[in-house]
Amino acid sequence: MSNSKLTLNLVEGSISFDFTAEAAGNLQSAIAELIQELKSAAAKTVTGSSGKPTPQKPMEYQYTGDVFLEVFCNPNIWPSPFAAKLLITLRDERIRITTEAELTRVYDDINQYLEQVG
Repeated sequence: MSNSKLTLNLVEGSISFDFTAEAAGNLQSAIAELIQELKSAAAKTVTGSSGKPTPQKPMEYQYTGDVFLEVFCNPNIWPSPFAAKLLITLRDERIRITTEAELTRVYDDINQYLEQVG
């Protein structure tokens, strides 16, 4: 499977790297599941469920190809998908970048990438 450049827009700036459509689909699925968990948790808060919310397990995604990409999010600290941020680590043998990005922005970036390579 051929690689194309995926560009992720960060809070300040962006990063581009080689990524496969298959890996992007897997990341898209993981983020979509995280968004649903956050929406469910936000809905329970709005409806006023009594008791402490059930802790959700963090989303952890890893990809190893030309670069190593790790995406992490703890859904227990964000009130909604629109407020949530992802911790992104991108590295190869020469450089390592660790930064935050908005969940919804990364999801949009992946969707756009999949439309381009699809």
